[in-house]
Amino acid sequence: MARLRAADYDGKRQAILDRSTELFARKGYDRTSMAEVAAACGVSKALVYHYYASKETLLFDILRDHLQALIDAVAAVETRLAARPRLRALVGALLEAYRDADHEHRIQLNELDKLPAAKQTQLKDMERELVQAFAVAIADVVPPVGRDRRLLMPVTMSLFGMLNWHYMWFRDAGPLTREDYADLATTLLVEGAQALATERRIVGRVSA
Repeated sequence: MARLRAADYDGKRQAILDRSTELFARKGYDRTSMAEVAAACGVSKALVYHYYASKETLLFDILRDHLQALIDAVAAVETRLAARPRLRALVGALLEAYRDADHEHRIQLNELDKLPAAKQTQLKDMERELVQAFAVAIADVVPPVGRDRRLLMPVTMSLFGMLNWHYMWFRDAGPLTREDYADLATTLLVEGAQALATERRIVGRVSA
């Protein structure tokens, strides 16, 4: 007979993930032990191992859950919007999904390569899915850029550069709201890409 899960199984699992996320972000994955995770959770190390067989599994679940939340947020954006408003909505959705996720984001940037290759591949596929959603939206807004894959990727990743590193300086109590920054990032990206397409200097060189 299969063993039944305790009623609070998911809650305890999430609590372990939350405390591990804080520790990995603050101390680093390599410098955090399972004993420290257990102490932060106020439980025994044996109980942590009941939920997670290894520290590696903890790291993978933190990153998988984080990336899935980002993908879900972007997928929820209305597909029938006009091209530029849709790109702006995608930017806003991603910035909102980043709210209260600084620890997860820091771990994604700094610790993903600590996982085995197969698990890295699974997570990088999720990252590519996210990037592709924005690349399609950018191509719709600036078709000349969209027609050249060698230019579309640098433009798309430039947008992610603006969004992925905002946690280093952005503060919710600061002079800009997330909506303000979504407007700013979208405007810089779209008008910059349109200027490239109009001037043809980089477009022509990349396409040559």
